[in-house]
Amino acid sequence: MTQSNAPEDPTDAARTRLVGTSYAFLAYLLWGFLPLYFLLLKPTGAWEVVAWRILLSLVFCAFLIAVTRSWQRFRAIIAQKRLLMWTAVAGALIYVNWQVFLLATLTGHVIETSLGYFINPIVTVLLGVLVLRERLRVTQWVAISLAAVAVIVIMVGYGTFPWIALLLAFSFGFYSLVKKRIGPAVDAVSGLTLESFWLAPVAIVQLIVVGATTGITIASAGLGHGILLALAGVATAVPLLLFASGARRVSLTTLGIMQFIAPIMQFMIGAWLLGEPMPLERWIGFGIVWVALIVLTIDSVRAARRGRRMVVSDVTELT
Repeated sequence: MTQSNAPEDPTDAARTRLVGTSYAFLAYLLWGFLPLYFLLLKPTGAWEVVAWRILLSLVFCAFLIAVTRSWQRFRAIIAQKRLLMWTAVAGALIYVNWQVFLLATLTGHVIETSLGYFINPIVTVLLGVLVLRERLRVTQWVAISLAAVAVIVIMVGYGTFPWIALLLAFSFGFYSLVKKRIGPAVDAVSGLTLESFWLAPVAIVQLIVVGATTGITIASAGLGHGILLALAGVATAVPLLLFASGARRVSLTTLGIMQFIAPIMQFMIGAWLLGEPMPLERWIGFGIVWVALIVLTIDSVRAARRGRRMVVSDVTELT
């Protein structure tokens, strides 16, 4: 008699992890290049770029649903008012994130956007305490405290409040919290489709305002520029879909370590390619954040290893 719950082939498991790691790496790599992509869209301003990003993401995701014939799954989601409400909240949060990111990128604040995504993992841990009432380990409290000190150092030493970094960190942190609350009930394509759908009226209003003031640029700045702007939906959706595919195949610890790829790339683009200022106080603030992230990463790796040892121990006792 054959066993229906046979253990997974180690070769297949390794292949699955490799594929998942590749997907996640590509997602973070593409996110890291986004500042350069959006800078290529000049003279289009941030408000117009975000509007096209929303509308073209909606079109692209609707196309994907049609091609994959997943309308039935999509209809099952929209039949649940609770899920619809949460996708609307997710849409509002990701709108704030996109708009702040574009405004910062196109006005010479790429380094501060990288700070926001460096802080994001720490904000996620903090939200776990404030919203989900989770209990933190000592090392996690140390990481949060160091991040707070870094913000104070940057604010006092640099003379400005890092509102861009904090808005990006908290908007994406709350967005991740909402996505976690929805869970597997909403797949990546359906979720982004609904989020874009809720934001479509906002995008249309923004285009009307832009058209009445500075003018729409999608058809007035050359064919190459028009093609690049038309690809904004693809540039938005593809990394999200790659990330969702990778997240199903690798551990949270692996994702946690890999998520630093994008802000590291953004930092290098801002500091080295775009020549944004990095005075001493900014280096000190970033240095403290990096120490906090090292502490948080080491803690998560150790926690994952302890969890695996406990599972092995439990299995041994059962057998």
